[in-house]
Amino acid sequence: MGCDRNCGLIAGAVIGAVLAVFGGILMPVGDLLIQKTIKKQVVLEEGTIAFKNWVKTGTEVYRQFWIFDVQNPQEVMMNSSNIQVKQRGPYTYRVRFLAKENVTQDAEDNTVSFLQPNGAIFEPSLSVGTEADNFTVLNLAVAAASHIYQNQFVQMILNSLINKSKSSMFQVRTLRELLWGYRDPFLSLVPYPVTTTVGLFYPYNNTADGVYKVFNGKDNISKVAIIDTYKGKRNLSYWESHCDMINGTDAASFPPFVEKSQVLQFFSSDICRSIYAVFESDVNLKGIPVYRFVLPSKAFASPVENPDNYCFCTEKIISKNCTSYGVLDISKCKEGRPVYISLPHFLYASPDVSEPIDGLNPNEEEHRTYLDIEPVNLLVKPSEKIQVLKNLKRNYIVPILWLNETGTIGDEKANMFRSQVTGKINLLGLIEMILLSVGVVMFVAFMISYCACRSKTIK
Repeated sequence: MGCDRNCGLIAGAVIGAVLAVFGGILMPVGDLLIQKTIKKQVVLEEGTIAFKNWVKTGTEVYRQFWIFDVQNPQEVMMNSSNIQVKQRGPYTYRVRFLAKENVTQDAEDNTVSFLQPNGAIFEPSLSVGTEADNFTVLNLAVAAASHIYQNQFVQMILNSLINKSKSSMFQVRTLRELLWGYRDPFLSLVPYPVTTTVGLFYPYNNTADGVYKVFNGKDNISKVAIIDTYKGKRNLSYWESHCDMINGTDAASFPPFVEKSQVLQFFSSDICRSIYAVFESDVNLKGIPVYRFVLPSKAFASPVENPDNYCFCTEKIISKNCTSYGVLDISKCKEGRPVYISLPHFLYASPDVSEPIDGLNPNEEEHRTYLDIEPVNLLVKPSEKIQVLKNLKRNYIVPILWLNETGTIGDEKANMFRSQVTGKINLLGLIEMILLSVGVVMFVAFMISYCACRSKTIK
């Protein structure tokens, strides 16, 4: 009788030990199985889940615009007053809905090349108004003309054409015209060949960005989507030294197994440079745990604060010998047009940048970049020979608009991801913990009972 009881207790303890060991073994084995599956499915080649969603994004991507409407154009032109602006928006477009084109695999170096076609569809339900809404903004052609053509004789000719076309420093344009292009009356009078259509994003529809050549990850999963070349080059030819390098991905995707300690590098052709983001916080996105990475203020700092940024400093007048910060001159890659980029409302910029502009309210929570925000500003300078700019007594970096491009995972996709990925991972983790916990409890309980019984028998 005593033997049967002791044998049963020992058997229970053994079963508990086996369960605990099995649960413990399942942890690393399960992680290995998950990693193996992920590595197989994130390779950018025909037949994988990643490739299907990479060729044509499985999420809705929206680009929202906020326009800075100038409230006192006459005061600025006559008295060189501060520019008073009023933010209006958002105006929302659906973008990145077109599949990648000319997708070509190269087995020799494990890369895939493609073109990213551009297209934008206005979304009235997600906008505060229509594409016909009017805004008073800086005259793009007039501001660019005085910057591109420095010769005073040429500026005198341009001045006569500006006056003849009744153009001014500021203009009223619809949203559609401002973003996607309009025939400029001043440029239409210029006798030599010149583009007469002007727009902040002209041309856009029916164009394509690239060619991009990225690693497919077949030989090294940590290189998935990392850009090898852009338009056949590994450098941009805009900047000096490391600033000219094309680093990371295009920000649409990153290699798997991202760690919080990582610095995420990515390249944006819109802002003509590579940039980076650092971990900020854990975020729950529709039941899916994700990491939030943000662009740090250090990325926009002056070389005085961040020596690595010395090669982004180009314009000595605007940057005040590289001590001013928060804006980047990208005119070199915008055909000489005086385009400057910054964070919205000149967030993280030095006080001298925003001093001539009234109506800006930089807010870190609202205006930080979670990877894809691109503000657009234009430089306008005084000009003795161009009448509409003659009364200006200082330089202005005039904010035109800022935008936020957001990829939002739909409920259907989120449910599928939770059921097929996070759900299975959580279930596996739950099974591991149950086996380990039950096994340990059973082993300890049966061993205590066995020891108690043995002590009674000995007595």
